[in-house]
Amino acid sequence: MMDMDFFAHSKNKQNKKHPLSKHLLETAQLAETFAACEEHKVFFRLSGLLHDLGKYQPAFQNYLENGGRRGSVPHASWGAAYAVKLKNSVASIAIDGHHKGLPDKAAWKSDINPYLHDDVPGFVEVISSFLADIDRETTALEALSLKFDTSGFQQELFVRYLFSALTDSDWLSTEAHFEMEKSALRPSRKLPIDFMLDKLKAAFDAKSKDGEINQLRNKVRSEVLDKALFAPGCYSLALPTGMGKTLTSMAWALRHAKQNRLKRIIIVLPYISIIDQTARELKKIFGEEWILEHHSNYNEGQKSSSDKNEDYSTEQKRKLLACENWDYPVIVTTTVQFFESLFSNKPSKCRKIHNIAESVVIFDEVQTIPKEIVLPSLGILNDVQAVMRTSFLFCTATQPAYEKRPGFDGITKITPLIEEPGLLYDKTKRVNYHLLDDLAPILFTQLSDAVFEHGQSALVIFNTKKDALEFFTFMKSGDRWDTQYHLSTAMCPVHRKKTIKDIKADLEAKKKILVVSTQLIEAGVDFDFPTVFRALAPLESIIQSAGRCNREGKMAGLGNVFLFVLQNARYPNKTYQACAGYAAELLQNDIAQLYSHNVFEKYYASVFALYIDQARQQGINNARKEFNFKTVKDTYRYLDDHSEGLFIYNYSQESRNILHSLEYKEYLSRDDYRAMQPFTVQAYENFIYQNREDLVTSKHGFKIWHGSYDPATGISVAPVEVDKYVV
Repeated sequence: MMDMDFFAHSKNKQNKKHPLSKHLLETAQLAETFAACEEHKVFFRLSGLLHDLGKYQPAFQNYLENGGRRGSVPHASWGAAYAVKLKNSVASIAIDGHHKGLPDKAAWKSDINPYLHDDVPGFVEVISSFLADIDRETTALEALSLKFDTSGFQQELFVRYLFSALTDSDWLSTEAHFEMEKSALRPSRKLPIDFMLDKLKAAFDAKSKDGEINQLRNKVRSEVLDKALFAPGCYSLALPTGMGKTLTSMAWALRHAKQNRLKRIIIVLPYISIIDQTARELKKIFGEEWILEHHSNYNEGQKSSSDKNEDYSTEQKRKLLACENWDYPVIVTTTVQFFESLFSNKPSKCRKIHNIAESVVIFDEVQTIPKEIVLPSLGILNDVQAVMRTSFLFCTATQPAYEKRPGFDGITKITPLIEEPGLLYDKTKRVNYHLLDDLAPILFTQLSDAVFEHGQSALVIFNTKKDALEFFTFMKSGDRWDTQYHLSTAMCPVHRKKTIKDIKADLEAKKKILVVSTQLIEAGVDFDFPTVFRALAPLESIIQSAGRCNREGKMAGLGNVFLFVLQNARYPNKTYQACAGYAAELLQNDIAQLYSHNVFEKYYASVFALYIDQARQQGINNARKEFNFKTVKDTYRYLDDHSEGLFIYNYSQESRNILHSLEYKEYLSRDDYRAMQPFTVQAYENFIYQNREDLVTSKHGFKIWHGSYDPATGISVAPVEVDKYVV
């Protein structure tokens, strides 16, 4: 064995094999550059050097030379076992999972124990070959076998960080061997802080300085920027709707990154509609080339159906590659993408985690994190901040009580960027709140009369799609409005986007319109209605809905927000109903509480203690504490709706063309699936089962809806009867 040449990978297009020692050193050196602090570099280097140790097996070299079934000669456990012999369990876990995914602790021990008890023939010889091939003197392996100096959750997070860096380094080295052109295309852009600050200043300078609101925006921005020089940590920005939160937070993030030498800015948003809006605004200011938009419906660089036959541009190719590992200056993504990557154990999902290190992460509309998983979600952010030198900025008009307190193991410390937010909320009061019939249950006829009585455009928001659809159908019989619109997730994304655009145009044209919607418009859809009616809901939903009323403060007086309760009201789930009931108690006692900037913080602390089941959250945290990575992934679900996507064939000619273009393909690419997303509606299992005669499962496995699609309300059969099944 000592006289053999060892290879990591088979021949590339240039007919050259990939020397194993070269691959190990490339991976180690690259991984080392991903460490957020000097002390961590030894772990990253060691994991890179040992990850393919098992490829020194003669059996693996024979497999490379003569072929065989992929994965027929496992090799990850060899390096994992040797890392334990070097007293580095942290690196061992990351190495053991670098192909199959991070394992549970018991599975990891099962993988490495045979090597530790001399039950694997050839282990000593493999180590000898490895040491000789990489030159023991220069690698100084003993110096790399240091003990990680924290325990528990932070150590578990460090394994995830190390695993991410190892996976990305391994894949980048392999890509450079097999696909040199692709490797050369990978973006190497650094965050151009001074350039971006100049562009942002020009954008601010171009805005009007007149009026009290604009003066307040400038004052707020000045106060926020004064705190940009603080050290990395967790911060909050509680601003009323319409105070320029997006650009103010970006200005703070850029200055904070410059002060602390942070590498990128990641903007995390709850809804696709907000991502589209935010990314468009940032690209307009800074340029397309600095902003990467990445979420399930759309990844930068993908082609639309209209340009399928055109070649990708170099810029498109670079952005598609950057979606794999988030190596980009500014990333705009979703909370689902962000958290499910952090809690995953899969190499492809986790590959981006190491690029969250040394970043500024802006969480917009942070109150939308589901209460049922908020403790593990905040816990892992705490660990990321401590281990990976990352700053978090939590932004919202309704700031939840996320800071650590007795009975709530939240963020250790959150520093507010606004000292006296109460004064700001008082000065920007835009609405009056009213309880319709003092929240006595009412019928559609009573609600209809109340909505029409004000003689203005109105937005009516319901808690469920069935209630929204029934009221929209009820109101269609009249001719009191110039136009009536319906909005819900029963409409595919491209349909919702068009409807939102039409609504904004009608409002701008001063038409008298009625919009009936579910809560999908509560955050990030910048409607500006004079009157809003909101079905009783949890307090955060009430306040967010009010943000769609007199949003720009252009009315002569205040806008009006009416809260109501329907007879036989429906709610999405029991927790939502309990929180809505608690909100009703508070408001019936004193509706003036809605004008207080900190009412939501107090309310959040109460409902969390009273109504949220802790068992699932504790289970996720216990699995993390025990280093059971697969269990964590299986237990943590940001969205727990048991739904499946249905491709809407009959939405438009474009949707039909897309489907026909895929029919004869043997395999679908990620780009194909992304092209389908704008025409896909998520539906519950019951709906799918009950309407199976209108569904066809394609040869590629996705479901196609050939049934009715209403141009106003979306996917339908007998809409009012079955809409309850649509997500």
